[in-house]
Amino acid sequence: MDRAPVDPTAQDPIRVLVVDDQSMIRGGFAALLDAQEGIEVVGTAADGAGITETVRTTRPDVVLMDIRMPQVGGLEATRAVLAMPGTPPKIIMLTTFDAEEYVFSALRAGASGFLLKDSTPEELVQAVRVVADGESLLAPRVTRALIADFVARPERAAGADLSMSVLTERELDVLRAVARGLSNREIAAELVMAEQTVKSHVSRILGKLALRDRAQLVVAAYESGLVRRGE
Repeated sequence: MDRAPVDPTAQDPIRVLVVDDQSMIRGGFAALLDAQEGIEVVGTAADGAGITETVRTTRPDVVLMDIRMPQVGGLEATRAVLAMPGTPPKIIMLTTFDAEEYVFSALRAGASGFLLKDSTPEELVQAVRVVADGESLLAPRVTRALIADFVARPERAAGADLSMSVLTERELDVLRAVARGLSNREIAAELVMAEQTVKSHVSRILGKLALRDRAQLVVAAYESGLVRRGE
């Protein structure tokens, strides 16, 4: 039987690695994602132990990482993966409602976003696509947990002296909205601008502050004092 012709314009699938110590969640997420067009699950793991070798052999674009696992947990595993040479994968931390106290630490470790384990299948698929596309993912409940965790800290960590004076007033408006967990579309509606303009502002803010992604912007906004609880 002749093979179907290869579409030269077709994009490579998003390669996903699922790391979770609960076999039902690990298997369920993997099966759901692998059934989606444009997504390929390249591996699963039950623990963060040996994560760098797993990433090296499977070459994922996105890693779904449980934040709490035996032996090597998600925070330590995330730091190990992001310290690897070359372009590291994006990491989405999997968490439950009662584990949200780890949000701040995980963002500082370099996670690109969070996904609650009670998210819908549609939210799971969208999360992978969004993060693979270079954006960060912060669900509103997780953003609130980040704020509460930060406010509870008596100290202001390394990013506290990060100067926001390099940003324009409009860029500061956009950054405040990002820190509240709003999407580009929501920011565009609130600030009355085109969604593409929001994306351009976010890119310029990242460049000016020498930050990697949207998750780091959220941390920087709170550490600098630009945004405070209740705003």
